[in-house]
Amino acid sequence: MSLQAVLLPLFVQVALTFGLLLWFAPLRAQTLSSKEVHPRDIALGQKAWPERIQQIGNCFQNQFELPVLFYVLVILAIIARKDDLAFVILSWIFVASRFLHAFIHTGSNVVRLRGLVYSVGAIVLIVMWIMVAIRVLIA
Repeated sequence: MSLQAVLLPLFVQVALTFGLLLWFAPLRAQTLSSKEVHPRDIALGQKAWPERIQQIGNCFQNQFELPVLFYVLVILAIIARKDDLAFVILSWIFVASRFLHAFIHTGSNVVRLRGLVYSVGAIVLIVMWIMVAIRVLIA
């Protein structure tokens, strides 16, 4: 596989993370400047933020959970030269699940559906880790 094909899903996942940041950071700044929320009220947690900002902020925070394992795996697969078409397809499925999860999380926020989509992404990532681990260990 070409390096570009392997890295493109990673870059798209990073774009999702930055997109969420660029969405909710101005909302937080606007809420603080309007004095709707006082800085001391949010210094130790998010409970004082309006619900919508918490929703988007929580989605942003989710991008530092499973995706971190994805980033590490992509780099490992490249270094170990264990990236192939199956790896790239699974990468795109994982990234698509993250986008769908974010869409649900920042939209309807139906927890059961969000959990299902999260689980699909987690299972795909587990399969990817197992694939790469086996390929590295038997090489």
